[in-house]
Amino acid sequence: MPDIPNDSSPTNAPKSKRLEALNDATLEARLANTSGIRKDKGDTPTFKPTKFELLIKFLKPITWVPVIWSFVCGAAASGNFGWSNLGDLVFWLGILLTGPLATGVCQMLNDYFDRDLDGINEPTRPIPAGDISLRDATILISIWSLLTVAVASLIHPFVVMHVILGIINAHLYSANPIKLKKRLWWGNIIVAFSYLVYPWLSGEVTYRGEITTGSIVIALCYALASTGTMTVNDFKSIEGDEHVGIRTLPVVYGETRAAVIAALLINIGQIAAALYMLWLGKWANAALAGAFVVPQIFLQRKLIESPRTRDVWYNALAQNFLVAGMMVCALGLNRP
Repeated sequence: MPDIPNDSSPTNAPKSKRLEALNDATLEARLANTSGIRKDKGDTPTFKPTKFELLIKFLKPITWVPVIWSFVCGAAASGNFGWSNLGDLVFWLGILLTGPLATGVCQMLNDYFDRDLDGINEPTRPIPAGDISLRDATILISIWSLLTVAVASLIHPFVVMHVILGIINAHLYSANPIKLKKRLWWGNIIVAFSYLVYPWLSGEVTYRGEITTGSIVIALCYALASTGTMTVNDFKSIEGDEHVGIRTLPVVYGETRAAVIAALLINIGQIAAALYMLWLGKWANAALAGAFVVPQIFLQRKLIESPRTRDVWYNALAQNFLVAGMMVCALGLNRP
């Protein structure tokens, strides 16, 4: 008896459905390619990205989220921000600034100065892949920097200062001869300030007009935790960092010890924030912020077993608890 074709199989599916599935797969691949999520070295796009997709990939959208969240936490800590403010023009200018503009220009600078290193660690990045020339990269960075400062000036002079400091920090982090990323602790510390402290304080100033002690303390506590998170990000670059002599914690102390140090920094920062909330008499906020550390400890045990293969997995899960704790503390600060 001859085999009866199975109409449910992909090859026998209606042409329209096959095309729809193909288009969905292509869209998913394009989104993944432009997001900035790390890929294995053997993974290369099966399509030619458009100029717009290359720009988005150069700006690395995956890195915008924590900076935007820090700005929102600072706004929440001000005591003058609520659901009704989500429609404010100044709020969306802040989102645009802290996400695609300020963080984007820092990512472009990092790609520009780290092009040789990315050729080893992430060869699919736009510059080492040959998709964006150094000339075009220079033009884009210049335009984006000017646009970033211009948007910041529409919000508050203090925000302009923070944006300029962030761009300077990006140079200090990646550019020779200083290149703080190769100086063990200093690279992660300066990134933590740029990604967490500056946007948090900018968010508070945007809605309060001044900086409070509580915001400074909590932002610094979570910057300490963020320093540990930055160390987790260093595991993906061990091979290239060793090759060019960049002294990150994983290179200097080895994967396991670096993972333990990262976990301690992450936990100590959050516990310090919870204790500060307790000192302020915010019992519920302190308890909740402290409780968010517990699931991270269980995830860290798995990370320490295999840091290089579980770094992305860890950040994808653990970061949710860390950022939730940030907002809990911010909401505790906005009430007397």
